[in-house]
Amino acid sequence: MATTDLTTADFQQTLEDSDILLVDFWADWCGPCKQFAPVYSQVSEQHPDVTFAKVDTEAERELAAAANITSIPTLMAFREKVLVFSQPGALNAEQLTEVITAVKDLDMAEVHKQIAEDAAEQDTKPQG
Repeated sequence: MATTDLTTADFQQTLEDSDILLVDFWADWCGPCKQFAPVYSQVSEQHPDVTFAKVDTEAERELAAAANITSIPTLMAFREKVLVFSQPGALNAEQLTEVITAVKDLDMAEVHKQIAEDAAEQDTKPQG
């Protein structure tokens, strides 16, 4: 599956429509980003069940800021609309495949349970 360019306007809809969404935050002037791009594209062809997207941090500054991107490339992985992985730095094909496998293997019932427990814990903490 080819990679998709994401903008602020279509990020949320793409997140809603994708069970697993990988997002590569990059910029044209970034050497490591240019090295990672063909790896990302190649691995995307091997996983048609995963949405592979790219965000040009120069063109989409608002989206990059909302994602708290401080260095590029940064890879983020979402599963069922939950951010489950975020790491700066270029990966090789083997490392990227390992990330995808780990995301696919997540027990999302457990992840959602942990999120709910964390939220409940925050609600019971005294404000001060």
